[in-house]
Amino acid sequence: MPELNVHIQSSLNRTGKEYREVHEWIDNPETKYERHDFAQVLENAKMFTELYGEGAAKEYVLHLVEDMHCRFNKVLGEHQKLHADCLKYFGA
Repeated sequence: MPELNVHIQSSLNRTGKEYREVHEWIDNPETKYERHDFAQVLENAKMFTELYGEGAAKEYVLHLVEDMHCRFNKVLGEHQKLHADCLKYFGA
């Protein structure tokens, strides 16, 4: 998944603000998995809206989207390499 500085730069590019508190909260190593839980999106977005405003809630969601794209693209790339290797191995 993108590093913290990449998420912060993405927010800066989109909004002119870092939203560092949002990105640090999501990527806290001790709670990272539970804070990426899509079942908690509405509750967490509400929390960020109350703490920092709607822009922060939107950046929270966009952070999750960036992580999802990164994670799935990594898995897809690995799958494609394995698939190509299997085809080569069997002469297809």
